Amino acid sequence: MTVITNIQDLKRIYERRVPRMFYDYTESGSWTEQTFRENSSDFEDIRLRQRVAVDMSGRSTASQMIGQDVTMPVALAPVGLTGMQHADGEIKAAKAAEAFGVPFTLSTMSINSIEDVAEATTKPFWFQLYTMKDEDYVSRLIQRAKDAGCSALVITLDLQILGQRHKDLKNGLSAPPKLTPKTIANLMTKWAWGIEMLGAKRREFGNIVGHVDTITDTRSLGTWTAEQFDPSLDWTKVEKLMEQWGGKVILKGILDAEDAKMAAKLGADAIVVSNHGGRQLDGALSSIRVLPEIMDAVGDDIEVHLDSGIRSGQDVLKALALGAKGTYIGRAFIYGLGAMGQQGVTTALEVIQKELDTTMALCGEQNVAALGRHNLLVPEDFGGRWQK
Repeated sequence: MTVITNIQDLKRIYERRVPRMFYDYTESGSWTEQTFRENSSDFEDIRLRQRVAVDMSGRSTASQMIGQDVTMPVALAPVGLTGMQHADGEIKAAKAAEAFGVPFTLSTMSINSIEDVAEATTKPFWFQLYTMKDEDYVSRLIQRAKDAGCSALVITLDLQILGQRHKDLKNGLSAPPKLTPKTIANLMTKWAWGIEMLGAKRREFGNIVGHVDTITDTRSLGTWTAEQFDPSLDWTKVEKLMEQWGGKVILKGILDAEDAKMAAKLGADAIVVSNHGGRQLDGALSSIRVLPEIMDAVGDDIEVHLDSGIRSGQDVLKALALGAKGTYIGRAFIYGLGAMGQQGVTTALEVIQKELDTTMALCGEQNVAALGRHNLLVPEDFGGRWQK
């Protein structure tokens, strides 16, 4: 039996088990993948201050994100096609998150629908919205999330236009996969995945298929999504979506202090410092590198979360110590899901919590609320010295 001690262990199993096109979908960024790589590697530039002879008993990783009690300040990020990584992937990830006590965020581009996940869980989850040109569809989607009892709407701002990811184009990414000779050859080596997928509740985009009259198959779906992302999304439209929702709103995809100020001005409950996991604007700074500037700009005005690049509990601690009140994992939980289903997601969360707890103790802190810059050694030019 394989002993899982870190997220990389799960990744190795995941790569062996899941079809190449879905592995590549997760494990890639746009263009040269510079931002994708630096999202993780930039955490290494921040060092930790060890403190000793401090009472480390009675520690807790418990916290809150947008007023919701969490076992640790780590949410599962919205990831499209999760149900292609493992049969009923969104359902299994949501159940793992609920049992662990952390938020689960369902993507608009999920395989299992809002209703599927709501039926399988007992506590509210968050719903992530991509804004589409079809306003009637968006209104119905928001209402479906309300009807399902979703407790927060996460509006993604950084995908008005799709960044080019070379591997997805070369693999002919689709859900379900198109049966080309190359795909068939790969699927023949992933028989365990295939057997489970035969029994899956869905194998198409559950929030879209059956909810848009013009969609009859996955080919028309691909055309529809390519045409439907709304490039005209602006702050006025964001404000209207917030009013339409009427509940807690998180704005995801903030990477600039001025945009953070605008989000705070609109009255959002939180922002997510994120570059979409390096999948959109390649050449942008990593999320962790811009976090200090954004905290300086809006730290007291709005709750700040961080997404993109987190692969360990130490990464979580560094983000929290720089001021974030919450973090999100995407790839880290997908590795677990693809490797071992629901148990794999639980294992990923357990690994991260243990790393966070142990590191917190060795830094001389008993709870995450006490974490701060005093726990870190940050290079003087960590944010970069750029010409104005």
